Amino acid sequence: MSTEDQQTRGDIRGTARGSAPAPLSILDLAPIGAGFTPAQALAATTTLARSAEEWGYHRFWVAEHHGMPGVASSSPAVLLAHLGANTRTMRLGSGGVMLPNHAPLVVAEQFGLLEALHPGRIDLGLGRAPGTDQATARALRRGLGDEGADDFPQQLAELTHFLDGDFPSGHPYHRLTAVPRSAGRPPIWLLGSSGFSAQLSGRLGLPFAFAHHFSAANTVPALDLYRSSFRPSEVLDEPYALIGVGAIAVPEGGREQARRLGRSAALGMMRLRQGRPGPIPTPEEAESYAYNAAETEFVESWLGNLVMGEPGEVADGLEELRKRTGADELMVTSHIHGHEVRHRSYGLIAEAYGLTAA
Repeated sequence: MSTEDQQTRGDIRGTARGSAPAPLSILDLAPIGAGFTPAQALAATTTLARSAEEWGYHRFWVAEHHGMPGVASSSPAVLLAHLGANTRTMRLGSGGVMLPNHAPLVVAEQFGLLEALHPGRIDLGLGRAPGTDQATARALRRGLGDEGADDFPQQLAELTHFLDGDFPSGHPYHRLTAVPRSAGRPPIWLLGSSGFSAQLSGRLGLPFAFAHHFSAANTVPALDLYRSSFRPSEVLDEPYALIGVGAIAVPEGGREQARRLGRSAALGMMRLRQGRPGPIPTPEEAESYAYNAAETEFVESWLGNLVMGEPGEVADGLEELRKRTGADELMVTSHIHGHEVRHRSYGLIAEAYGLTAA
């Protein structure tokens, strides 16, 4: 195994810090709550990234979304460059870049540049969904031809060749180079909420990140499929699975506050699913909203997938989930209203879970 291969494997496999049973990471969308501006949301994400590094979180990922007034992270590459300049050691990555929205060469150039700016700290997580509604997806993909999610394996292969600079002789892109290209390159992760990416990750021997936070019923089947499909590669000898988990921690005695924050987040997600996206509503708006029967069912189902409560309860809930799913790493996300309570939630989780500073 080359030194570069060894470094890549080390970049993928997290190491639990302190008394934590598994690495713990953060997925952040730079959420915009009602009453806040995008500038305030991005400033809060920057502050959170600095704190997350101090608390001992392993990775900090941001996700690509478009046309959503409650999310400021439309361009992960731009945001990651900024976060890299404001942190020192923590791994940073995309959770993810929606590959069908982009030409593979553009993604290779963006993440080659990020790797050159912040060597050894960048992860390239890729998804196949548009990260938006169909009209916005069509606007994003103008000039990219008819390729979409069904062409994801071919797009992934092309991106990998650009990153590695190893198109075979005779390929139309054989003489093309993605610049800059560093000695190492960001590890590729596949993201998903169903079996397609799980199976593809396994077949290619790549690490897999599953969106448990919005597809909890599919988590165990998808991870089982990933592991059963896994073939050792130059990247991994054995499967490595990460799951995203919605989590909210509040100080001792504040269980009802956790539920209020959760209901606010659920109302925002419900409106998104209904085609009415907006900023994350306040807890007061969620309390006064007149839910019909179907909406009440959605909110209760959404709350049932959150790990929330006092810090010890959240830590226990995360550990129970890790054991039940066999996940190698957990990535918590708190898409809630209020920058201070969100920041506090991640800090309480870090302390209760046993993280220690890098």
